[in-house]
Amino acid sequence: MVQGVPGGGVSLVQGDPGERCPGVLPRPPGRVPVPARSCRSPAGAPGALPPGEYRAWKERAARDPAGFWADAARGWLRWDSPFHTACQPGSPAGSARWFLGGRLNVSVNCLDQHVEKSPNRVALIWERDEPGTAVHVTYRELLDLTCRLANTLKKYGIQKGDRVAIYMSVSPLSVAAMLACARIGAVHTVVFAGFSAESLAGRIMDSGCKAVITYNQGVRGGRTIELKATVDEAVKNCPSIRHVFVAQRTDNKVQMGDRDIPLEEEMTKADSICTPESMDSEDVLFMLYTSGSTGKPKGIVHTQAGYLLYAALTHKYVFDYQQGDVFGCVADIGWITGHSYVVYGPLCNGATSVLFESTPVYPDPGRYWEVVQRLKINQFYGAPTAIRLLLNYGEEWVKKYDRSSLRVLGSVGEPINKEAWQWFYEVVGEGRCALVDTWWQTETGGICIAPRPSEEKAEIIPAMAMRPFFGIVPVLMDENGEVIEGNDVFGALCIAQPWPGMARTIHGDHQRFIDAYFKAYPGYYFTGDGAYRSQKGYYQITGRMDDIINISGHRLGTAEIEDAMVSSRQVEADPCAFAFIVLKEQTPHVDHIKEELKTIVASKIAKYAVPDHILVVKRLPKTRSGKIMRRLLRKVVTEQSSNMGDVTTLDDPSVVKEILDAYQKYKEKSSS
Repeated sequence: MVQGVPGGGVSLVQGDPGERCPGVLPRPPGRVPVPARSCRSPAGAPGALPPGEYRAWKERAARDPAGFWADAARGWLRWDSPFHTACQPGSPAGSARWFLGGRLNVSVNCLDQHVEKSPNRVALIWERDEPGTAVHVTYRELLDLTCRLANTLKKYGIQKGDRVAIYMSVSPLSVAAMLACARIGAVHTVVFAGFSAESLAGRIMDSGCKAVITYNQGVRGGRTIELKATVDEAVKNCPSIRHVFVAQRTDNKVQMGDRDIPLEEEMTKADSICTPESMDSEDVLFMLYTSGSTGKPKGIVHTQAGYLLYAALTHKYVFDYQQGDVFGCVADIGWITGHSYVVYGPLCNGATSVLFESTPVYPDPGRYWEVVQRLKINQFYGAPTAIRLLLNYGEEWVKKYDRSSLRVLGSVGEPINKEAWQWFYEVVGEGRCALVDTWWQTETGGICIAPRPSEEKAEIIPAMAMRPFFGIVPVLMDENGEVIEGNDVFGALCIAQPWPGMARTIHGDHQRFIDAYFKAYPGYYFTGDGAYRSQKGYYQITGRMDDIINISGHRLGTAEIEDAMVSSRQVEADPCAFAFIVLKEQTPHVDHIKEELKTIVASKIAKYAVPDHILVVKRLPKTRSGKIMRRLLRKVVTEQSSNMGDVTTLDDPSVVKEILDAYQKYKEKSSS
């Protein structure tokens, strides 16, 4: 039996892609069989995009979104009851609802329908932190895990609509926890297993969770992470928590209190059949917390049918997923990327999805590529932060391993700079893999702009998201709220019509949701990002609009200036406006490097874009997912450091004092 996977039927193997468990679970009693989805096209087909049909699909999705998505939903999802209305746009904007009257269960779409046809197909390959090991879990086994966990939750009083926090490292059991909530109609809120007790407590209290599911400990990068201890600290101030379900990732014992329940022990006693709850299309599926501009995290709410459909279609068509592929998204399930492209999108499509528990540099910088070779991964989806990190270690760690299985590479989380894009494409992908730079947000539910899908063999431009997905109609807006026509223009990126995957609200504060996304440009979804539309009509993200700076009357995205500056070999990636920079190595020639950087920005962008100030710091304030918390840097330079807001999501909060001290010294030196 493998640690962290109860049930006994899952094997620990080294690089064996074989399917592990025979047999099919009986259909839950009382459930009326629904015919498997059919292969219709266009707009409803699980199969490949028919040659020459891309433009027709794109035009129809923009012209007739309700009809397009209705066909897709009927062809893609398994329904208990059909919907009668595809889309109710709603007023004010931001109140759109999808597939009204329809009822379904997300876990049935992700598990049961595949078990009926291919029970021994591998659903998950768990690449554990321990190098060279993998756990293969079939769809039948994952359904068994999910049902046992769901019945355990029900035994302890968790019902439809209740909130459940999941604070676990990446594993089959954490995926089963998400699906178990979906099966019984509970709402899960996954919290990255690395956030502090304070951060976890804040999310539990805001969402009103009744239970937490966690591990005794986590393992990452060869280090042990005290998950249960963090939960214990968090729930001291969370009166809504009735039970803490504790699974075992390691052999180490942890203190168990009155409300603590040994999860595997209870699951062993639970029934392996759990009748799925039939859910309305617009019932809440999950909440996921993301940073807000005020510093208070916001609970983004996603619903059942629309989110699942959008995650599945984008997974299929952006990555050219084909049955039998091994899909390798290395994101943590604590982020939206993990929700959409590790769990829900791939599993709805009957895919084999990789769960990556470790880090890109453990035990060495070849970890990703060794996994690609051993598991024969076909699509690899990761963050620019990791790619830039690995780039610094050189090509030998990549070329040491066979990457011939790769067909598509993907970038997610932030704009990728051109140097990292070229390295990813030429070194990792050997110049033969499509590289999709994907733009989307927690709020959008899935990828909105990416180079694929497209017409066959259409060009891909480095470091550019390029093409909107089916049904996504981007527009650029000027400062007066007017749509900017034509090409070769910059503006605020908005989306002109609703799509099924979009978030429905911010938990407990719908007005905040309206104000954040629909107030600035009435009638449009405001992404918060700036974008450039090229002469060919392609889209390039220029950075957050709150990261736009005005220099000599010119509005510039920080991403554009950053991309110019990181082309200097002296600078580690990720400088920020009022250019905070991190050097790759210490040097006495800091002033010379600053002048060199100014020259680079002037030549690559314009003289007016040259930063007036460049401050060298040891490191930047980053979240655990690698994103820079620019608002903290803005508060430093605007001298609002007494009100930093929530800093608990930082990888190391002590970085704030480091930067404040460096800024103070810079100020004193400048004034003298």
